[in-house]
This record gives sequence, structure tokens and C-alpha cells, in this order.
Amino acid sequence: MTDRTANTPTPTPTPPRAAMLLYPGLTLLDLIGPQTALAPVMEVHLVWRTLDPVMSDTGVAVIPTTTLADCPPDVDVLFVPGGRDQAAAADADVLAFLADRGSRARYVTAVCGGSLLLGAAGLLRGYRAATHWAGRDVLALVGAENVNDRVVIDRNRITGGGVTAGLDFGLTLLARMFGDDVAKMAQLAMEYDPQPPFDCGSPEKAGPALTELVRATTRQTNDDMIRVLTDLDSRGWGRGRSVVAAG
Repeated sequence: MTDRTANTPTPTPTPPRAAMLLYPGLTLLDLIGPQTALAPVMEVHLVWRTLDPVMSDTGVAVIPTTTLADCPPDVDVLFVPGGRDQAAAADADVLAFLADRGSRARYVTAVCGGSLLLGAAGLLRGYRAATHWAGRDVLALVGAENVNDRVVIDRNRITGGGVTAGLDFGLTLLARMFGDDVAKMAQLAMEYDPQPPFDCGSPEKAGPALTELVRATTRQTNDDMIRVLTDLDSRGWGRGRSVVAAG
């Protein structure tokens, strides 16, 4: 008797999906570090309102692959980078997108100031989270508990500190989803073996004088975000519209 299944092709497993938010003024390394780690093993969607190039805070443009409206409704990873214009991105369309996708995503994630956008959408209330050191105090406005770690995992929320922490975040997420061996291969492929020329990569190491100089460059971004978050809180975002994920 002929085996009718002998020549039947084995279905190719569908890779997990990641939706990575873009917006004008995003910090490029916040995005590219995680995207470099995830892209080889995931279906990555770069999402914004239109498909027009989005200018980062260093003048390098990023081209979206899909729009807020057309992004797959169900994703395994929702990711938000930080940037200089977080407040401009915290509008009704973006918050609705984040709240919707975040309500079903397997992992709800961010790096740097992206945590504040997640919080603005009601996705961090009651969670422990990391963000850029200059915005640590702002996390309380979205009901999150700041933790001064490079990467913080609280149930299905995974958040990273500032900018370069995106590399640590990406490898941590890879290990969580695919196992340590995959993450180790990615780290070696990227030759991620940090040996910084100066031991001043955190306020605790840099000291007050240098920290204040850098804080001055971020103060306007923080003030803008505090204003937006205060207004959003008064309208119920992060409270009545909060999204609580299982996990």
C-alpha cells in the first residue's frame, strides 16, 4: 500500500512576531540593539503611522515595515524604544495601539524611556520596571516601581535601562524565548564583550558633578513627559484603562 504521507512536506514553523514601535526622535540604539538580537529568529515589524521614513534623534532615518493600523493584531513581543520626543508619541492613537497589542502580547517590553510610553498606555501599573536613570523618578507617575537594574523582569514585562542596556535586554529576551544557547550564539555573533574606556556609565559611578551635567541635557524631555503623564492620568490612562496581563 502506498504511503500517501511520505512526500507531504513538513510545515515550516511560524516564527514568533515582534512589533517594535517607531516614532520621530526615537533613540536609534534603543531600537537597533534589540532588533539586531531578535531579527534573525523572529518576524519583526517596525511600526508607525505611515510607511514614511522616521527620523531618529541622531539624524538616521528608519523605514517602517507596517502601520499602526496594519500591524498584526496578535504579536509575541511588543517593544517600545526611548527617545527625545516620547511626549509627542504619547497620543491617543499610539496609546490605543500599545494598550491593544499589549493586552495579548506574550511579552510587553521596552528599553530606556520606552518604559514611560508603556506606562502611559497603562501597561506598567503594579509592575517593577527599569528605564533610563534620568527618568527613574517619573516611573512612579504610571504606577510602576523603579528598579535600578540593566534589565528587569516582572512576570511578562521585561524592561531595560538606558540605551546600551538594549543589548542586554535583547539577549535576555532571546534566552527567555529560545533558550540560553541561542542567546549565547547571538552575543558571540555580535562580539558583545563590553570593556568601556571609562567607569562612569551610571550616576552611582559617575558622581554628582558629571551626573548633573548630563541630567541638564535630559531635563526638557523629562519635563515634557511629566506634563503629558499627569494629563493622561487625569483622563484615566494607566488607571481605569490599565491593562493587566496574566503571567
